[in-house]
Amino acid sequence: MQLLTKALLFPPPETAGEDGLLAIGGDLSMERLLLAYRSGIFPWYNEDEPICWWCPDPRFVLYPGELKISRSMKAVLNNPSFKFRVNTAFEAVMEQCKTVPRQGQDGTWISPAMQEAYGQLHKAGYTFSAETWIDGQLVGGLYGVRLGRVFFGESMFSRVSNASKYAFIKYVQQLQQEGVVLIDCQVYTEHLESLGARMIERKAFLETIKKNYKL
Repeated sequence: MQLLTKALLFPPPETAGEDGLLAIGGDLSMERLLLAYRSGIFPWYNEDEPICWWCPDPRFVLYPGELKISRSMKAVLNNPSFKFRVNTAFEAVMEQCKTVPRQGQDGTWISPAMQEAYGQLHKAGYTFSAETWIDGQLVGGLYGVRLGRVFFGESMFSRVSNASKYAFIKYVQQLQQEGVVLIDCQVYTEHLESLGARMIERKAFLETIKKNYKL
């Protein structure tokens, strides 16, 4: 683990510790965040802690062509009450990801500084939200960073059953049509495993990023 300075650089991702922690410090400037994602690195830390940068091995990812849709979710996808939108409420999605309680998780890592940083990325065209709406109300969604043919998922939320899955499935289908070859899910969750995500070696992940982060 390395302490970062003001210099805009990261240590090689392969030098991350067994837990995936690569470096501590630095800032959340747009330039540093974009460099991080291009390098397969992401920030994740509690609000009262210094910024922590991670590159775990193995890496949890989804190849769009391996998306799994259960019979019950196929029925949800055909539910006319659910409406899918992209990028119509980015800030609201981040806020909901921050505030909606998660089972087995206290607090949130989405600090005001993170909201500000990713909001700036959004204005520059790098971050996107996928949203589920019912009767004009935002009930589920996710956000993340897109670079070229790779989408880096950051967080998701759901206020009604299956709302986050609905947004995720619809967005993966859209991204596949747009040529995206890999969706970074970062770390394991049973929720995303049920949708087809799996572990791959960090080396393979980094090679894919290097080949596809530019259009």
